[in-house]
Amino acid sequence: MAKNALETDNRAQDIIEVAPISLRDEIEAISAKIENRYNGHIKTEFALSRGLVSFQVNKSRAVYRWYKFKEAFSADLIEYLLERYGINEGVLLDPFAGSGTALFASCNMGFSAEGIELLPIGQTIIETRNFIDEGLTQDELNALEKWANSALWCKSKGRNLIPELRITKGAYPKETVASMEKFLFSIDKETPKVVSVLFFALLCILEEISFTRKDGQYLRWDHRAERRLQGNIPFNKGEIMSFDDAMSKKLKDIVEDLAGDGQSIGLFSKSFKRGGVKLHAGSCLKILPQLPAAHFDCVITSPPYCNRYDYTRTYALELALLGVDEKLLSELRQDMLSCTVENRGKDLLVMNPDWESAINAANQHELLQLVLTYLNGQKESGVLNNNGITRMVRGYFYEMACIIYECSRVLKRGALLIMVNDNVRYAGASIPVDLILSDIASELDFSVEKILVLPKGKGNSSQQMGEHGRDSLRKCVYVWRKM
Repeated sequence: MAKNALETDNRAQDIIEVAPISLRDEIEAISAKIENRYNGHIKTEFALSRGLVSFQVNKSRAVYRWYKFKEAFSADLIEYLLERYGINEGVLLDPFAGSGTALFASCNMGFSAEGIELLPIGQTIIETRNFIDEGLTQDELNALEKWANSALWCKSKGRNLIPELRITKGAYPKETVASMEKFLFSIDKETPKVVSVLFFALLCILEEISFTRKDGQYLRWDHRAERRLQGNIPFNKGEIMSFDDAMSKKLKDIVEDLAGDGQSIGLFSKSFKRGGVKLHAGSCLKILPQLPAAHFDCVITSPPYCNRYDYTRTYALELALLGVDEKLLSELRQDMLSCTVENRGKDLLVMNPDWESAINAANQHELLQLVLTYLNGQKESGVLNNNGITRMVRGYFYEMACIIYECSRVLKRGALLIMVNDNVRYAGASIPVDLILSDIASELDFSVEKILVLPKGKGNSSQQMGEHGRDSLRKCVYVWRKM
């Protein structure tokens, strides 16, 4: 594999360009040539809204609304895609399972589903939902209702300390910390399933009761916190809910959704044909090669985008509460798909020599190599405000090539791989992630059926628009078929 020397910054969508303009023009010309080649496959899909391919629609759906996993797509999208492409049964795989939307939405349509998830917060959400789906007794449902209506933690005399990371110190008002500690101490008296749901409810409200807000690349801190990390302009996140109000509201939502089904023993009627959900905890680069070949009937997924978002930071409150320490946090960051400037290069052929064809597909892709040359030139000219941009972009495409290879290996012949992803822009150069990955997939035993484009593209950053003008970026759903 060529040297992993790429360093990037998506904030470096604020970069001043000094590389030769002709090189950027060449990137645009080759992109246009590839786009023309896919002309019959690229289709604006008016049924796809940004809400459908994001968490927004989940906010109004029972159970899915419990935890706000901002990077998730909606359950409605999974249902739409499975119905549109006539996928009626079998085993579905999501290599980037997140909060498990694809797993549970397909499972509720009768599929069996398997997911791979690296972050402990995603794992906990999936495990808790599986735990609940096994069934709650009426007594356990009554206990949850009592906690929702009576704020039982307020009577607690004992406390369990709230674990912290360096980046979460001072994240909550002092009175909120006291209530959280009382809550954690008092829930231990309940049955394991009730404890699991109560602890999960705490994870669901951390952002609402803290001084922080998830903001893509980091946690944004409210001006009322003792620490404020970003810039000199005070940030006001609006209402910071009290622990008592937030917890009572969340538990009432959970109880309402559980009881609303009319089932004291679980979320689903016994007469309902429903598949099971299996979770593989860890990195998909490590777990995918362990899965059996030609086993899955469909892959639906949305990998992290090549946009510099660091989920170990945005989900730091949850990770701290789940017991992740500084060492494990650093390991998780490096095990992630390269999507942030702190990712170091991975020696992919040492990880798996079988990936040689995937590495070659990336090495031989003219547009990808031109993009890397352009970004490296920007780096060497000293204008990238973070030298990790180039390494990140390189790592992203090479690692995605290996993941595409593994998806091809584990899918049955004729099965579909459906992927939600965004195009990106760095140093004024638009990078057509959809075209590059589709080309790589074509080299790895996939045929490109469709690249479904959302009617409304994604805007680039204000810094990029200031330097290079407005340029709408495609947000797409790729549909590839295993040959």
